[in-house]
Amino acid sequence: MNERTGITELKGIGEKTGALFYKLGISTVGDLLRYYPGGYDVYEEPVPVSELEEGRVQTVSGAIWGRVQVSPNRRMPVTTVQIKDISGTIKAMWFRMPFLRSTFAAGGKVTLRGQVMRRGRELVLEHPEIFYPCIKYEEKLGTLQPRYPLTKGLTNNMVTKAVRQAVEHLELCTDKLPEELRLKYGLAEYNYALRGIHFPEDKEVFYHARERLVFDEFLEFILSLRKMRTESTRLRSAFQLSHCAETDQLLAGLPYELTKAQKKVWTEIESDMQSGFVMSRLIQGDVGSGKTIIAVLALLAAACQGYQGAMMAPTEVLAKQHYDSITELFSEYQIPVRTELLTGSMTAKAKKEAYERIAEGGSQIILGTHALIQSKVNYQNLALVITDEQHRFGVRQRELFAEKGSTPHILVMSATPIPRTLAIILYGDLDISVIDELPADRLPIKNCVVDTGYRQTAYRFIEKQVMAGRQCYIICPMVEESEHLEAENVMDYTAMLREELGGRIQAEYLHGKMKQSEKDEVMSRFAAGEIQVLVSTTVIEVGINNPNATVMMVENAERFGLAQLHQLRGRVGRGKHQSYCIFMSASKTKETKKRLEILNQTNDGFRIASEDLKLRGPGDLFGIRQSGLMDFRLGDVFQDAAVLKNASEAADWLLANESESIQNLEKNEKTASVIL
Repeated sequence: MNERTGITELKGIGEKTGALFYKLGISTVGDLLRYYPGGYDVYEEPVPVSELEEGRVQTVSGAIWGRVQVSPNRRMPVTTVQIKDISGTIKAMWFRMPFLRSTFAAGGKVTLRGQVMRRGRELVLEHPEIFYPCIKYEEKLGTLQPRYPLTKGLTNNMVTKAVRQAVEHLELCTDKLPEELRLKYGLAEYNYALRGIHFPEDKEVFYHARERLVFDEFLEFILSLRKMRTESTRLRSAFQLSHCAETDQLLAGLPYELTKAQKKVWTEIESDMQSGFVMSRLIQGDVGSGKTIIAVLALLAAACQGYQGAMMAPTEVLAKQHYDSITELFSEYQIPVRTELLTGSMTAKAKKEAYERIAEGGSQIILGTHALIQSKVNYQNLALVITDEQHRFGVRQRELFAEKGSTPHILVMSATPIPRTLAIILYGDLDISVIDELPADRLPIKNCVVDTGYRQTAYRFIEKQVMAGRQCYIICPMVEESEHLEAENVMDYTAMLREELGGRIQAEYLHGKMKQSEKDEVMSRFAAGEIQVLVSTTVIEVGINNPNATVMMVENAERFGLAQLHQLRGRVGRGKHQSYCIFMSASKTKETKKRLEILNQTNDGFRIASEDLKLRGPGDLFGIRQSGLMDFRLGDVFQDAAVLKNASEAADWLLANESESIQNLEKNEKTASVIL
């Protein structure tokens, strides 16, 4: 068996099951082996009830005490049972599992493993894994069990069995990484790493396996950036722009003055576009620093000199917001430039008409989503392309956008604050401009870090804000319940919240598994004020601008990286009203408190990113991804900053010494882990 072997050739995977794997993008054994676990269940010794700690996943063994009870709520029945050992008693509870009533026998011994949560004054085990009889747990004791992302109909056990079969029968392959580099950075051999990432014997094996595979991801990504940089260095531009009077007119009419940082960045962009060479520049600025107005100035500079400019946003809602605000701005200051909106949800007729105006040059500034890079879109003289939240698109999509014109100027924007040393590596094909200053009239967000005992107080505060006409976000880490990961989830949470807040407040949920049309519809209704409380996963991290939203509450805040929490916080504080962010954590550990307290102390994203790097340790590698920056399967640019720097060094060495090694790496499908 090799990596090209079809997935249905594995024992136990027929046509029906194979179709489920195809839905996950898995068609070959190689695809399966690169479908890495999303986390691991670490099965440790049971602890006495008296030593259970809130916020941790722990195991307890004891006798079933009293009767199993099921609440009468038909929509979400709750099954509870008391577990008693020599040190005390704890309640265990399961949602929507009334059938458990017949599973347990009074006095029987059971082992439960799950998240220890506080409900009122008592600790409870929420939705724990059940080992009945207890000997079933002893079989897993001390092991790390992989936990894979799933689709409906496919269980974790089915994926695990398939991967184990592939690992046991796979032919060994030649390691493509030069041995000199592998030894220099202390990296594991590739075949060892591939097995170790799926079935690590212990944490040390996991760390070594993951480090090697992350190194490969970063190395391939950086090599592709170096290649792009080499190809685009000092390209002559077909669009050498001159100073534009209309940009001065717009700046003079704005009701505010640009900050010093904004002025500096605008000067850099103007200089690039007037230089005679192609601009390739990144604007890196914190949430609310004023990147969009700089983008508008650049688009206007191109449009007023007879050319076209286009800006791609990550969501339809944000693209529409950009279109509306720019159109209104130009109308107010009587700037004769036609703007165009192009999104996937437009009717075929509307798209056709937009295509014609764009191709004929009737539209000078085009705003949209991925629709801007579709094959049917032809620009007359595209001089400038801008991508907002560039990391959401990937390098290849940015290239496709640029190919729509004859070497147009490229401007990318990101609100993800990362230390400059990492930015230089990650955006290696771009010059970097930083807006490190917020407008003076922007009200600082008021923050608080609280435990779950504050939840009812938070609900009353949210209710008060809504009654005052404001809107709120509540972020949960999960879409729906999982038998492995215990955390607040958007669907059940929304149902519970509707009961809690009553019929006066409209609460809806949003998550990444919804169809794009459904997501856009919910975000549009929220932007229009029809939804007062939006319960969401991190899908709203970018892509929506609602100045009326004043409260961001993050459940299970300990499960997110600081940079991502800061991005979420940036969804509020965008209007004239005072805004608030509530970070709610179920964890009582000193490390968690120390991390979250940084958010309490500052709203400066660059400082938060630097502190986040300092606090990371190898123990953080288990569990949920930390940043979401870039499309790496395993790597996290904050968590793995040291590996990223090593991979950058290795890329320089390869480019200087090993052209043959680079060719081998490019041919090596095993390292193809980034969406390019």
